[in-house]
Amino acid sequence: MSKGRRLKRVEESLFGNSNKHADDHVVGQFISNARGFGFVSVEGMEDDIFIPEDYVHGAFHNDTVEVEILPVQSGKRKEGRIRNILVRGTTEIVGTYQAEKNFGFVIPDSDKFNSDIFIPIEFHGAAVTGDKVVVTITDYGDARKRQKPEGKVKEVIGNINDPGVDILSIVKNYDIPTEFPERVINQANRCPDTISEADMLGRMDLRDVTMVTIDGEDAKDLDDAVSLTVDEEGLYHLGVHIADVSNYVQEKSALDREALKRGTSVYLVDRVIPMLPHRLSNGICSLNHGEDRLALSCLMTIDKNGGVIDHEIAETVINVNERMSYTSVAKILEDEDPDEIAKYESLVPMFKDMAKLSSILRKKREKKGAIDFDFPETKIILDAEGNPIDIVPHERNTATKLIEDFMLAANQTVAEHFYFLQSPFVYRIHEQPDPEKISTLAAFVNSFGLHIKTRRDEGVKPKELQKLLKNIEGTKEEAVISRMTLRSMMQAKYSTECTGHFGLAFDYYCHFTSPIRRYPDLQIHRIIKDHLRGRMNEDKMLHYSEILDEVAKHSSETERRAEEAERETDKLKKAQYMENHVGEVYEGVVSGVTAWGLFVELENSCEGMVAAASMADDFYVYDEAQMKLVGERYHKEYVLGQKVRIKVVGADRISKTIDFRLVDEDYDPEDEDSYVYEEDYVPKARKLAGDKARKIRILSEKAKEDNDSTDLINEVVDELIKKAKKAKKAGAKTSKKKSVRSASVKGASSSKKSGKAGKDTKEKAKSTRKVYKVHKYKKSATSKAARSAQGKGRRKRK
Repeated sequence: MSKGRRLKRVEESLFGNSNKHADDHVVGQFISNARGFGFVSVEGMEDDIFIPEDYVHGAFHNDTVEVEILPVQSGKRKEGRIRNILVRGTTEIVGTYQAEKNFGFVIPDSDKFNSDIFIPIEFHGAAVTGDKVVVTITDYGDARKRQKPEGKVKEVIGNINDPGVDILSIVKNYDIPTEFPERVINQANRCPDTISEADMLGRMDLRDVTMVTIDGEDAKDLDDAVSLTVDEEGLYHLGVHIADVSNYVQEKSALDREALKRGTSVYLVDRVIPMLPHRLSNGICSLNHGEDRLALSCLMTIDKNGGVIDHEIAETVINVNERMSYTSVAKILEDEDPDEIAKYESLVPMFKDMAKLSSILRKKREKKGAIDFDFPETKIILDAEGNPIDIVPHERNTATKLIEDFMLAANQTVAEHFYFLQSPFVYRIHEQPDPEKISTLAAFVNSFGLHIKTRRDEGVKPKELQKLLKNIEGTKEEAVISRMTLRSMMQAKYSTECTGHFGLAFDYYCHFTSPIRRYPDLQIHRIIKDHLRGRMNEDKMLHYSEILDEVAKHSSETERRAEEAERETDKLKKAQYMENHVGEVYEGVVSGVTAWGLFVELENSCEGMVAAASMADDFYVYDEAQMKLVGERYHKEYVLGQKVRIKVVGADRISKTIDFRLVDEDYDPEDEDSYVYEEDYVPKARKLAGDKARKIRILSEKAKEDNDSTDLINEVVDELIKKAKKAKKAGAKTSKKKSVRSASVKGASSSKKSGKAGKDTKEKAKSTRKVYKVHKYKKSATSKAARSAQGKGRRKRK
């Protein structure tokens, strides 16, 4: 066989035969996995296609690819190989820069990208070792030739050791816009600070209606207010009043395009990235106490059973009587705090009526089968430099539930109203759970003596899952079964089709109540106003029909992006928090069981892994059907929801991981550990993350050393400048410049002898002379000095 034919046959074994029938080829989006393999998501296909590592062929995460489906498969999923990469989905990557003599590398932050990015020396920009950078990919490499991808540094985010750079790197990694374009800011600045008489024309005037906002103490963008009266017949007249953001954000304007691009506000552990500029969100669109504001109001009449017997949706003018906090309202309703009751005496009767109506609405939802996952939430407290100092519980109280109930009622009423108008609309939907996942859940709860009824034609009813959760309330299995139930559910999303909301047991539902922070709400407000003003003609209907599918799809994607970024920042700060608690012993609950070991969640919500290889008392085998680890010799079991004692043996903010080890009840924390497990027994993905973290940590230490060296030189120069000034005051006639220059050389020479400065301290002192007095941790200050020194070194080598 000729060499050419052999090469062709090898290529066909990898890439397939291009003459295969078109039915074997599909187009979809590639989803990368840290372990090298991946999946391709194809629209209309229920399950993703599995792509083995050998058949990925250089595809990057989010690439649009053509896949040949293989005739033989080893598992339940279809398997395939990538034939062609049609559209690159990733053009920029965030990572840590490593400078070499004549080139550089960037180690990607995301575990979706395993290969380092090669950076030619002419494209390193101002980056120095240890900088977090954004890289534009210029060449995706060649998997067949084992060529790494190449790129050029587009932006230096900051030094890896600078405060805030860790979070900002995650923000950049998810491509979340942080700065508003100038034209958007200019447009926002042109918005008025107050509303005019012209703005109020044709609107229902509700300024005499008593209403309040109820939010967290630190909230600044107040987009909803509530009012309530009870008539002689015992009917509740509930008003939910939402800021009329669409009055200031016109369709297709610069503000609108930017809001659509962002899709949602992003709430991270140390910052909020808003959908709209603060000028709007905290200003004219915020329902501030005592100020006239434009609103869209959903006015509902509700009977004693929680049924909405009448409603009106109107453009209104409102004036909020009081800005309340969840804490204050809870003190009035739960604690009956005399000081708080006296302070808001005139509003207390309304709050009590609100609590009654909230209870009625909640009971009605429960009767219909609504599922309420009441997982404990926590808040991470940071110091001024972004270091986590505490993790505190964030509990729901009567006030938070009250607002939830009223917003749900308004969202449901608005959705039903426009469904029956047969208008183009954006609904919030939650589809039926996947039958296979429900089957797995049913088998799992059977082991606890519980049962879930399912029907072949209708699947599972929400009431069945609600009944399951009620049966386990207060039991040791509650946390684990609740989590398993949640994992069996579909993800809620936006859609132009009204298919109902499974979790809430609503036939009609939308998002109407938060137009400051969610684009679908803003889009719905425009549709509502077009109906109210009689502008919903055929052209408008056609216009909305053409754009709403894309609005719903994009809004769902940006929502998921925001949630993932929020989770990543939480994981980062929790790992950083636990770095200060290595060696300590805690009690936790088994939250996950795999063949590799256990995941244990602590009371503070930090979750870590106990590697099976570290469980030295026996050899543990994974029972997939029962989701538990069983010891072969002593038959000891570890199952979901089980309470265990652990010792924190490691935590790493870079890989965002925490490692635990099981300890006995009589374990003494002072005892020295004698057992160390082999890393080969850790899951491959975790091992890869650990390897990458080690590389980045070395760069971090190198950057810190460079910064400390630069700081030393700056301190010497500053001290000498002080001495020169002192000498001048004493009447010294010597030239200040000459004195400082001479002293700088002498100080640099002394620094060199101590071994703390670089190879040529005199040159470094000269190159960093323009770096003014800075604090060691102030963002990018020391990085500038390092860049200056490295840059001069490179130019000399050339």
